[in-house]
Amino acid sequence: MNILFLHSNFPAQFRHLAYALAQDERHRVVFGTNRREGHIPGVTKALYRPNREVSKHTHPYVRPLESAALTGQAVYRMANQLKADGFVPDIIFGHSGWGTTLFMKDLFPKAQLNCYFEWFYHAHGSDADFDPSEPMDADGEARIRLKNAPILTDLYSCDRGLSPTYWQRSQFPPEFQAKIHVMHDGVDTEFFSPRPGSKLILPRLLLDLSAAQEVVTYVARGMEPYRGFPQFIETVALLQQRRPQCHVVVVGEDRVAYGRQRSDGKTYKEWMLENTPLDMSRLHFTGMLPYPEYLQVLQASSVHVYLTRPFVLSWSMLEAMSTGCLIVGSSTAPVQEAIEDGVNGLLADFFDPADIADKVATALDHPQDMTRLRDNARETILQRYDLATLLPQQIAWLLDEAPSEITPQPVTL
Repeated sequence: MNILFLHSNFPAQFRHLAYALAQDERHRVVFGTNRREGHIPGVTKALYRPNREVSKHTHPYVRPLESAALTGQAVYRMANQLKADGFVPDIIFGHSGWGTTLFMKDLFPKAQLNCYFEWFYHAHGSDADFDPSEPMDADGEARIRLKNAPILTDLYSCDRGLSPTYWQRSQFPPEFQAKIHVMHDGVDTEFFSPRPGSKLILPRLLLDLSAAQEVVTYVARGMEPYRGFPQFIETVALLQQRRPQCHVVVVGEDRVAYGRQRSDGKTYKEWMLENTPLDMSRLHFTGMLPYPEYLQVLQASSVHVYLTRPFVLSWSMLEAMSTGCLIVGSSTAPVQEAIEDGVNGLLADFFDPADIADKVATALDHPQDMTRLRDNARETILQRYDLATLLPQQIAWLLDEAPSEITPQPVTL
């Protein structure tokens, strides 16, 4: 069977699925992407690139749609070349929203088109108006309504959809939700596993916290309001005042992955460090880490803080749970789907650094009492998010057949 994956990134959510299918000699797997870096054994990469940027003269409301159309056009040209070379997909699985799947039913009308539906945008009731300091205006409402245009086209065109969490599916229009199956991408629980007593030593970064008794960790792609970075830094300041031996490790890049940039040109990290009293000898920024070093951070964590607006749930929280971290998370809908307060983690008010700091301090003060929560966090992932269980189900869903036993293998890009 010929299978075409489409994602602007590579390999993103399709990492394990593409690899597993490519190891089956019955399938030929091609991955269309805009990212040159990376390789998956057995998977043929096909690159596309839009022929221009979005015009600065385009109406701001319509720019996301123009971007999607340009991407869809580039994907169409790439896929048409595949067709000319003899590759005609039986199944297409692409990430919706960026335009990669927009025109696939026109080029391959007989192919089964499956779309990965990660998020549907709302002006009210989820992420966009969550922060009362950022009120929604008429421009924002109009912009967000039109931002859904490519996604609505995919909802209409696709044969089936997949969403990783029930919270995320609930954001899509009710009339389309029956078309969307809920199944998470899966967490490699063998890799992300606890290592009691682990100490954090990263020689490459000259970071040695082997003597630290309290290590609070935070992970996000970007340091931004969507993931509660300002509230976290305020929490750190409170913890440092109360706990002179506490060290904090922040994994991520100094950028905005979601939401708005600061209007003054500064990053949120720059602004928070300039305006928050901090002991920088006990606050460590690692940047993005390769997986083995990232795992060391999680395994050495005394408490892991995860904050998010009502938005897409990060892989990092589930990976931390799988590693047996004690999670202090925001009491927001995506987190509450996986964490029950006092059962497999602790929940705090997203906007209240004092509450977050209190929950972290409670966990640090009573490590033995937290063992049950750590164990339950790991068990939650094993029962509901384990890649070893979900990967066969993903393959069965994609191929529309009964699940079979598959052992996930590490994928090195």
